[in-house]
Amino acid sequence: MDIRTVGVIGSGQMGSGIAQVAAASGYAVIMNDVQDAFVERGFATIEKSLGRLVKKEKMSPEDMKTILGRIEGSTALDDMARADFVVEAAVENEELKARIFEQLDAVCREEVILASNTSSISITRIGSVTKRPDKVIGMHFMNPVPMMKLVEIINGLATSQETFATTRDLAVAMDKTPVLANDFPGFISNRVLIPMINEAVYALFEGVGTAEDIDQVMKLGMNHPMGPLALADLIGLDTCLAIMEVLQRGLGDDKYRPCPLLRKYVAAGWLGRKSGRGFYVY
Repeated sequence: MDIRTVGVIGSGQMGSGIAQVAAASGYAVIMNDVQDAFVERGFATIEKSLGRLVKKEKMSPEDMKTILGRIEGSTALDDMARADFVVEAAVENEELKARIFEQLDAVCREEVILASNTSSISITRIGSVTKRPDKVIGMHFMNPVPMMKLVEIINGLATSQETFATTRDLAVAMDKTPVLANDFPGFISNRVLIPMINEAVYALFEGVGTAEDIDQVMKLGMNHPMGPLALADLIGLDTCLAIMEVLQRGLGDDKYRPCPLLRKYVAAGWLGRKSGRGFYVY
C-alpha cells in the first residue's frame, strides 16, 4: 500500500510527537484535535522540539521549515478521508477510542489501516467496533516520540498479516524499531513498566523513602536514566492510573491494584508535569 499522507488523531504530547516524526520522514500529515487551541498547542510543541535540533545544529532552519510545512492542522474528523494511514493518539479511555474508531471507519477509505497508540487497551476490542477489524492494529510509540526508537506493534485477533507488514514497514520508514507484542493488557512495555512505577508509589506511600531517594536508588543502583516517580510525572499520573486499572481488570489479579496515593494525587489534579505538580513540583 502506498502511504503518502498520515492522519494523526490528537495533538497532545504523543500525537504531536507522532506528527513530527511522520513529517520528518517525508510524509504529509493531518494533525487533528477537537479544538483549534489544541492543534495550535501541538504545533507549538513541534516547533519547540525542532527548534532544539536547530540550536544543536542537528537540523537546518530550512529543514525545520520544510517539516512544519508538511503538517496540516484539522478539527474536522472528515479530513481523515484524505489519509492513507491513521494513528489515533487520544487519551487512554476505551469508550472515547471506540467512538473515534467508529467515526474513522465511516470516514476513511476501506483500504486504510487504523492504528491506535493505546498503551494498554485491547486492540481486538477496538477493532470490533469497526467493519474492518483486519485493518485495525496497535502502534504504541514511546514518549518522547522524536527521541525514543521503540514502536510496539500489537495485532488484534482479526488483524491481517498484510496490515502488520504495512505497519511494521511504516515504523521502519519513520526510523523506529518495531517490536511485536501480543494483545494482552498493557502489552509488553506497560505490563512491566507501570507495575514498577506503582510499586515505587507504594514505597513512597508507606514511607520506605522520599521521592528523591526512591528515584536516586533506581537511577544509580539500576542504571535507569530517570527514576520511576519522575517518569510517572512525565507520563502523567492519570495515564499511569488508567493503565493500572486496565491491568487489574484485564488480568484479574490484585497485584495490579493501583496504590491509594496514586488515586489521591489524580483526584487532586496533581497529574505530573502537565499540571505543574505530581510527585515533584514543576
